[in-house]
Amino acid sequence: MWANRSVFDYHTRHAFLSAAPMTLPSHPRAYSASTGADVARAFKRAFVSQLHPGMLFAVLLPFLIALVGSILLLWLFWTPLTDWLRLEASQWEMVNRVDEWLVAIGLFSLKLYLVPLVAAAILLPISGILGLAIAAVFVMPLVLRHVSQREYAGLTRMGRNATVVSVWNAIWVSLLFALGWLLTLPFWLVPPMALLLSVFWWAFAFTRMLRVDAIVEHASPQERRWLLARHNTGFWVIGLICALLNLLPPAWIILPVYSSLVYAHYGLHSLQRLRAQQAPIDD
Repeated sequence: MWANRSVFDYHTRHAFLSAAPMTLPSHPRAYSASTGADVARAFKRAFVSQLHPGMLFAVLLPFLIALVGSILLLWLFWTPLTDWLRLEASQWEMVNRVDEWLVAIGLFSLKLYLVPLVAAAILLPISGILGLAIAAVFVMPLVLRHVSQREYAGLTRMGRNATVVSVWNAIWVSLLFALGWLLTLPFWLVPPMALLLSVFWWAFAFTRMLRVDAIVEHASPQERRWLLARHNTGFWVIGLICALLNLLPPAWIILPVYSSLVYAHYGLHSLQRLRAQQAPIDD
C-alpha cells in the first residue's frame, strides 16, 4: 500500500494531498534530455504566456518597484557617492595622467564623465536586483498560478515552506550580487571586462534567484535538489540569455516577469517529466 501525506503550501494557504512516495533516479544523470530543445520550448511557452492580460498587468509591479527604487537611490545617495568618487579619483595616478593628457590635447576631462558613470553603475544595478527580487517573491506565485492552471494542472504541489525558502533565497542572492558587483567594478577598466562581468553577474542573479522559485511550490525538497543538479546547465543557459537581453534597456520593463515565466515553464516541465519516470515504492 502507498502511504499518503498532506503537504501545506505556503503561497496558496491550502493543503494538498501528495502522490504516493516515489523513488528518484539514483543519479541526476539517470536519463538524458535535450537541454537546448527544453530551453527553446520554455522561451516559446513563456512568450505565449506573457501575452495574457494577467501577465501583462503583472509586468507593472517589479517595473514600478525598480523605478521607485532608482529614484530613491539617486535622490539619497547620488551626491555623497559622487563626492566620494571624485575624492578617490583624485588619488588614482593613472586616471590623473589620462585626464591631464586628454585636457592638454583639448578633448575633455575624464573625471567629469567617469565619476557619474561609475555612480550610475553602482546605483542602477541595485535597483534592478531589487525589482528582480520582488518578481521572485511576489510575482512568481502569480506566474506559477497562471501557468499551472493552464499547462500543468495535473502537477501535484508538494513544496514545503515555499515562502520561507523563496524569501531567504532572494535575500542571499541579492546581497551576493550587490557585493560581487561592487568588488568587481575596478575590473571594468580592462576591456572587455565591463561587458563580461555585467553579463556574468546578471546571469548569476537570474539563475540563482528564479530557478528555486520556479519549482519551490510544486517540487518536494528531494525533487528540488535533484532537479537543480540535473538541469543546472539548462537553468544557467536561460540565465545567460536573460542577462544578454538585459543589455537592451527596453527589455528591463518586461524581463523580470518574462524571465520568471521562462523559468516556470522550464522547471515545471522538468518536474513533470521527472515524476512520469518515477517508480512507486511498495510497502
